Amino acid sequence: MNFSLPVVDSSPSPREMEPMDGQVRGKYSFVSLGCPKNLVDSERMLGLLRDDGYQLVQTPEDSDFVVVNTCGFIDNARRESLEAIDQMLELKREGKIKGLIVSGCLAEREREQLLEMRPDIDSLVGVFSRDDIVQMADRLVDGLDEQRTIFRPAPIRALDDTNRLRITPRHFAFQKISEGCDRLCTFCAIPKMRGKHASKPHEEVLAEAKQLAASGVRELVIVAQDTTYYGRDIYGESRLNELLQDLERVDGIDWIRLMYFYPMYITDPLIETIATSAKILPYIDMPLQHANGEMLRRMARRVTPEGTREIIGKLRDSIDNLVLRTTFITGFPGETDAHFEELVEFVEDVKFERLGVFTYSFEPDTPAAKLPNHVDDAVKAQRQEHLMKVQQNIAFRWAREKIGTAMEVIIDKPVDEANNVWIGRSFADAPDVDALVYVTGQADEPIEAGQIVPVEIVQTQEYDLVAAALGPGR
Repeated sequence: MNFSLPVVDSSPSPREMEPMDGQVRGKYSFVSLGCPKNLVDSERMLGLLRDDGYQLVQTPEDSDFVVVNTCGFIDNARRESLEAIDQMLELKREGKIKGLIVSGCLAEREREQLLEMRPDIDSLVGVFSRDDIVQMADRLVDGLDEQRTIFRPAPIRALDDTNRLRITPRHFAFQKISEGCDRLCTFCAIPKMRGKHASKPHEEVLAEAKQLAASGVRELVIVAQDTTYYGRDIYGESRLNELLQDLERVDGIDWIRLMYFYPMYITDPLIETIATSAKILPYIDMPLQHANGEMLRRMARRVTPEGTREIIGKLRDSIDNLVLRTTFITGFPGETDAHFEELVEFVEDVKFERLGVFTYSFEPDTPAAKLPNHVDDAVKAQRQEHLMKVQQNIAFRWAREKIGTAMEVIIDKPVDEANNVWIGRSFADAPDVDALVYVTGQADEPIEAGQIVPVEIVQTQEYDLVAAALGPGR
């Protein structure tokens, strides 16, 4: 597996990767793993390193050192992070790089234990020490080894995410509005790695959005561990509705996409804001994890199947053309065949347009690890496969229903070795997790990445759509 920063149209330009004053203190490569929230942290570290004189290069072999920003959420993510670390340590042993800095959630979760497992790691930087990345890089380049770790406590307010060196395509960006989580779901170790919920002040979110818009961002993807909880720690109540109303007024932003929408704190005014907005897409990512009441109680989700159905009904009734995305867990401790069948029936009934399924990951430092009646891995996988087959039929049917309809597509990049064929996304497709739209342009009206193009859907390719441009992009 190649973990180096990919050379694609969306990568920073060579000029953007160079230090601001042209004086190169050192060269480095960067590996970013995990969720969009971790990507924001990566982009912040990239910006700090650039501003201090470090030049980002595309391949580790051309660098003095490598930073691996890790994910530690579930077992598969930890394995991927360790694989990336091991690949970089092998380059160090071969003398192709001088050192390795490991940051992010796995570093925060394992701390010194990670150094015991991988003693050749030069430095560990915790989640809330990410702004100290320059200090650790300086020590590594200068040959200083008296401090190998920096772990700061979780802040009261979310960290500043401005002045990033973005590695997403220029026309979209993830915007983190809060950090951490107060939910304490029994299967989840995120509070141990990311701390308690900490909102970013309203005015700071707006300032960052304006900076992103000025850099060319047209689609703003709002992320947090718990988006609807935004503001409760600062203002004593959820302020997502007011925040979205102000983001709507940011010049340059055309699309606002909502991710990690927890079912609690979805109010009627918030639904109305989404339903009447000219910029907020009719797309909501609402991770539900299960639909059986007993399973939800064992997960400590603090929602009920009845309450969830009520919220979904309100959203469907109020927001035209709404696309709902969710995730579920199969094989949580104590899940019986009857519990799983109830989940399947729920999916068949609600007909989520977008859905992902994960098997339960045993996390030894979470309450769920101590629960009785753990499910066999083979059963977890069988249930995952069955639920995805149910969802596939729903998603394929939704895609076929779009044939002959018109919609707008934001263009991400050209199709390699194809003439005037582009890859884009509709309102129904979040970056990296959902389907794609393949767009054929008109010869006299060339398409460019970042444009929003009117198209007609002409056919499907499983989950993906195929479209013909109806006119010039904007």
